[in-house]
Amino acid sequence: QVQLVESGGGLVQAGGSLRLSCAASGLSLDDYAIIWFRQAPGKEREGVGCRTTTDHSLYYADSVKGRFTISRDNAKNTVYLQMNSLKPEDTAVYYCATGRNICANNWRLYTYWGQGTQVTVSS
Repeated sequence: QVQLVESGGGLVQAGGSLRLSCAASGLSLDDYAIIWFRQAPGKEREGVGCRTTTDHSLYYADSVKGRFTISRDNAKNTVYLQMNSLKPEDTAVYYCATGRNICANNWRLYTYWGQGTQVTVSS
């Protein structure tokens, strides 16, 4: 059974940092891309960043480039989203997802999802 378990969300002031974790079981992240999405109230779910398996390329939305970083702990089969210089507009529920070996800003393509973790950035 495939499971993605997220942790690390919370409330932070603007300019602060958080690190989200996405621990995978039932599949190897060697075989799939891992992508982070976020969804703010009333808005479409949008891709934030993605890591491929083939060449370990990293892709980030323009809105988070230079502030967010994806990394991975192979031994723990866990991917992290380090978020720095957070802004109120980063407030959203964040999800990790996988199930495809591509990075695409289309949440419908991905089969497996974490439960979501709330990130709230106060001004």
